[in-house]
Parts: sequence; structure tokens; C-alpha cells
Amino acid sequence: MSAAPSETVIREVAPGVVIFSRPFARFGVWPVGGRSTAIKLRSGGVWVLASTPLDAETKAKLQEMGPVKYIVSADAVHHLYLGDFKKEYPEAKLIAPEAAIIRHDDKDLKFDGVWGRDPIDAKYGFEDDIEHLYFPGFENKDVAFLHKPSKTLIEADLLFNLHSVKEQYSRTKQSPRFLGIGGLRFGPNSWIYPRLLWSQGTNKDEMKRDARTVSGWDFDRIIPCHGDVIETGGKKAWNTAYKLYLA
Repeated sequence: MSAAPSETVIREVAPGVVIFSRPFARFGVWPVGGRSTAIKLRSGGVWVLASTPLDAETKAKLQEMGPVKYIVSADAVHHLYLGDFKKEYPEAKLIAPEAAIIRHDDKDLKFDGVWGRDPIDAKYGFEDDIEHLYFPGFENKDVAFLHKPSKTLIEADLLFNLHSVKEQYSRTKQSPRFLGIGGLRFGPNSWIYPRLLWSQGTNKDEMKRDARTVSGWDFDRIIPCHGDVIETGGKKAWNTAYKLYLA
């Protein structure tokens, strides 16, 4: 019996920046899509935001890109596949927010860096290419990443782009129709979204500080874990979504 076709859509969005997009339903009912991102560093290694299954297609693409040197989790809830990635790439550094480590089932998994526990100015080795900022005042304890060469912001739950999830559902018969929040499709331009982000701020002063820092970064593209990539106009999308913090 032949294997079922893969639901993973692999695409290079910029030189050395590859995304792995798949269907995913939050809480099992809300189809928001899922996405991992891999970046080939100028040093030759590969950095991976590991948020989707490590299937055969993903492994093959990562092997093509080079040796995986860093495996990161972007927030408290994007931790399910960290163990699989670390098992496959045992020499890679594993870095995650403290909240993700607390939630992860494998308590024997060893981490080389911990946002929320390490000093705020901690360096992990990939900073020549990728800047990072931990959001302690956000509900899911997210980390924002800036790939400086491609001017790309990469994040998990700090910004959803759920006006569309076409790419993540392009290889599945599952429906991307939204079932949550009254069926509303929301994203940075939705009137409700800045209010939702405001409600997710557990410390408003910290959120104002960190939202402003990201607003000051030099980026045009946003790769979210949930929803379609914002190919251009990303800075405007961020400022619109976070306008209540930036006021």
C-alpha cells in the first residue's frame, strides 16, 4: 500500500528561508494552520522554528539545506515536536521559553537556552543572522525573531493572519473554514484583533515596551505560524495589530 500524500507545503520565501506549512486545528476545532520555518545561516548551519511534524519531506529539505544547528520553540504551546527534532538532530542546540519546557511531556529533554530564565541579553549563537525578543508580558510567553538579511519577522502567536489560510490547507481535503469566535476571520486589519491582543497582554507595560521594540525592527515580510505569510507590508500589519500598545 502506498503512503498517503504529504500535507506539508514546502516553499522558499526568500533566499535561505524555507517554510513548512500544514493544516492544524487549534483545540481540535479551529482551523488556523501550522507552520515551521528553517533558515540557512551565513555560517552554514540551519536554524529551525520547529512547530510541525518532522515528516519525510521536512527531513529531506532540511538535509538539503545543511546541518541543523538550532531548534527553537516560539512560545508556551509550540513545543509538541521538539523531542522529535532533537532526536533526529542530537547535536543541535535546543532553545525554548520556560513556559514551553514546563508544558512539554518529556522532562528529560535537555535545553541549551531558556527564554524567561536566562539573562534578558543572553546570546545563543545565531544573532549575526537572527535577532530575538522574548515577550514576558504576553499570555503565551512568545518570542519574536527577525531574520535580518531577508527583513523577515518570524513569530507564532504574536500575530495571526487568519484572513486566509490557503497555503496551509492547499494539500488537504480538510476545510479551512473558521469555526471559532463566531466564525470571524481575523488578522491585523480586523477591527477586533487589536482588542484581542490587548486582552492577551498580562503585563501592559512590558507589552508596550516589546511591541515598540519590534516596531523599530527593519522588516517587510511576516511569517506567522497561523495563517498565510504576509509577503510585504509586514511593518504596517504589525503596527496596525498592536496599535493599542503603540499609542
